[in-house]
Amino acid sequence: MARRGEPLRGPRLGLVCNPTAVDARLRHAADLLAAMPGVRLAALFGPEHGVRGDAQYMAAVGGERDRRTGLPVHSLYGETAASLAPSAAQLAGLDALVFDVQDVGSRYYTYQATMLLCMEAAARAGLPFVVLDRPNPIGGLLVEGPALRPGFESFCGLHDLAPRHGLTVGELAWLFREERGLDLDLAVVECAGWRRGQGARATGLPWVFPSPNMPTPETALAYPGMCLLEGTNLSEGRGTTRPFELFGAPWLDAHRLAADLAAERLPGVAFRPASFVPTWDKHAGVRCHGVDLHVLDAGAFRPFRTGLACVRHARAQDPKAFRWRTEPYEFVADVPAFDLLCGSARERQAIEAGATVRELARGWAAEERAFARRRTPFLRYHP
Repeated sequence: MARRGEPLRGPRLGLVCNPTAVDARLRHAADLLAAMPGVRLAALFGPEHGVRGDAQYMAAVGGERDRRTGLPVHSLYGETAASLAPSAAQLAGLDALVFDVQDVGSRYYTYQATMLLCMEAAARAGLPFVVLDRPNPIGGLLVEGPALRPGFESFCGLHDLAPRHGLTVGELAWLFREERGLDLDLAVVECAGWRRGQGARATGLPWVFPSPNMPTPETALAYPGMCLLEGTNLSEGRGTTRPFELFGAPWLDAHRLAADLAAERLPGVAFRPASFVPTWDKHAGVRCHGVDLHVLDAGAFRPFRTGLACVRHARAQDPKAFRWRTEPYEFVADVPAFDLLCGSARERQAIEAGATVRELARGWAAEERAFARRRTPFLRYHP
């Protein structure tokens, strides 16, 4: 859905991409740019999961040569935090850096953080930065969730965005340039025909899963809330065919959990008791009991509120069996992962104190409204 344009004309380009960098006919951007007159594609840069999307979450990716194009591939997700941004040596000799990756509309999803780090690196190197914009697959109307407070930054939250930010990567790029004060020659090749109210299914475009555990647009819709489970010892459904729509743990009572969640009357979603055995990741090979989320009304559904409700009620069943993740998360070792995801310790502490879901939601209502106002100058697409 991106228009062709002069910003791509240049002798030597670096391309930040993964398997989602395709057009409506599923032709990859690397192939298209390599065949474009006046363009010399010089290097590929791979975000988390790699250029070909075959690495699992939080798995380091090494440098290599791309089998199809023969181009050098620079990893932007290695063993250290320094590996998350392109180095001056990797950018040397380039005339522009191009970003073409499908985001899923959530602060935690690391591709927009990769874009920010690439923008900062391009600014330091004096390189123009070009974003080939793509639709937000969960729509661009709604904003949900709390602010990111200073001291809680990580690769799943480098800049203060709402967990569901409702922006495209192109709009995020304009926001980042302004709010980070970047001296950067930025061009955004906008989507042709997309309207803010459209989700991925309404665009008619093929869905190429942007990471191994993001198989469908419905997964993306649940992700801004259900990713919170990564900060706990609850299975978020990795190792099943329904990640982020299915969750549980061995000690839970599935029917009680589904009833407790139904009693919250959360908008747009229903809960079915379910049991499953993850093939890998948390509780691999062990039968888990929990809930299968069914989104009945995507426009009414509030994923962040739903995710917090799931954590709250699962913890309430057995606070001793439940635990918050304390292992390092996205290169941060001294802040609980749940706090990094929420943007502060407030939500975790409120859950521990017995706060209701409604009380939790009141805590971030003003922050939600403030972000909605902040993002307004950067909106490029009509409802």
